[in-house]
Amino acid sequence: MANHDYTARVRWTGNRGQGTASYRAYDRTWNIETPNKPVVQCSNDPLLGGDPTLHNPEDLLIASLSACHMLWYLHLASDAGIAVQGYVDDPVAVGESLPSGAGRFLSATLRPVITVPDGTDLAKADAIHHEIHKTCFIARSVNFPVTYEARYEVG
Repeated sequence: MANHDYTARVRWTGNRGQGTASYRAYDRTWNIETPNKPVVQCSNDPLLGGDPTLHNPEDLLIASLSACHMLWYLHLASDAGIAVQGYVDDPVAVGESLPSGAGRFLSATLRPVITVPDGTDLAKADAIHHEIHKTCFIARSVNFPVTYEARYEVG
């Protein structure tokens, strides 16, 4: 077993000059500033007054889950002799917000459209999705169910 460190710098950018002197005195914006990588500008969920043009933590979580699944899918498909030609996912997560303001994800559904060559065993290609939860770092870390609704384009 090996441990790995993952780091990022999260820098609050929402100080309008008064800091958090009052609830409405500051913006809920920040940057992710990982060395040698592009800066990602973020805000909180638009339902909570965030900027809808910026990524929020919920966007980043579902995108991370989808990307991890995709990378493992490509790896396992390659190992299985399936030559994936294209992969696009439009995942959806269902969240709930309590009157107290607390929230959580209840579930996520990954909905990839995967392009494979003629003659691909689609049952074999589809079975790979159900193996990924054993290895995907993100999927193994979340505490809500993740389901898969893959579609295949052959050609």
